[in-house]
Amino acid sequence: MQKLWQAKPFGACELMKQPVMMLVAVVALTLSLGGTQNKTTIVLDNFNEMQPRNVKTEQVTYKGRKALRVTDEAAANVADGIQLVMLNKAEFQDGVIGIELTGEPAAAAGAGARGFVGVAFRVSPDAAKYECFYLRPTNGRADDQVRRNHSTQYISYPDFPWQRLRKEFPEKYESYVDLAPGEWTKVKIEARGHKARLYVHDAPQPALVVNDLKLGQSQGRIALWVGSGTVAHFANLRVSK
Repeated sequence: MQKLWQAKPFGACELMKQPVMMLVAVVALTLSLGGTQNKTTIVLDNFNEMQPRNVKTEQVTYKGRKALRVTDEAAANVADGIQLVMLNKAEFQDGVIGIELTGEPAAAAGAGARGFVGVAFRVSPDAAKYECFYLRPTNGRADDQVRRNHSTQYISYPDFPWQRLRKEFPEKYESYVDLAPGEWTKVKIEARGHKARLYVHDAPQPALVVNDLKLGQSQGRIALWVGSGTVAHFANLRVSK
């Protein structure tokens, strides 16, 4: 005769599992919500809260997105590093900066233009010092592998420009990532103490790792950064701690 199936009564272990599982779910939800509580969206449409330096700024719609267009207007004999849009209300020390941006050479840019575009952080009030990650969009799909290897860049203004870093520490502060000039690119910068990471295209792993930020443990503002001969666009700036 076939034996009928009978449900076994819960033992002590089974009874304990349910509240433990519920507690884990509640904690996970709390942590998830807590991770977004300190996130701030900075709208790039208030010119009263910006300080353009050697650039032209315009509100535009670019490839379907409302954006701030930033065009290099520095004199031809001026070195990179002074083309910024300081954001007055974006104070930053440690945390995460997320943004979408594009960069491409201007129509009249020289042969060395790469569409340099990025984000400076921990910027001093007078913009005399800052840390920065930026991209060279025209390098991302170049036929020359050496150029490809220079698609991303870390600099620390003014003492550690890219020329010095490349000469004294070859390959340490640059890396490859797939880029296309004039195309929207998601960028995330995570800075904690003396370390910073650059993420591109929502990748789970950083494209560039810096373990020795040259300004050390500092703080300051966030600035939109462009290089010589660049036309750039910025949108969806978010900052979290």
